[in-house]
Amino acid sequence: MPAGRHKSRSKRRVFVRTPSKTKLTYRLRKPSKAKCGNCGTILKGVPRDVPSKFKKLSISKKRPERPYGGNLCSRCMREKIKLKARIIKGEQ
Repeated sequence: MPAGRHKSRSKRRVFVRTPSKTKLTYRLRKPSKAKCGNCGTILKGVPRDVPSKFKKLSISKKRPERPYGGNLCSRCMREKIKLKARIIKGEQ
């Protein structure tokens, strides 16, 4: 019977093959995929990992290195930059 801390379904059950027998281990579930704040599509280049592992990554591996990287998809980012350029050009 599993220990009390393992009875919750918040952790996923993983069977790990060892040389002697197959053991049941408990690991954290991955969070949902990052989505674009504008259109809601899944962001590419943003890893889907447990927060404790995500914290250990370098900044360049956490999100794409472009404006609005990790917040907007590339299509929405381009549209936003074009819109800002139009607004600035219109003020001059």
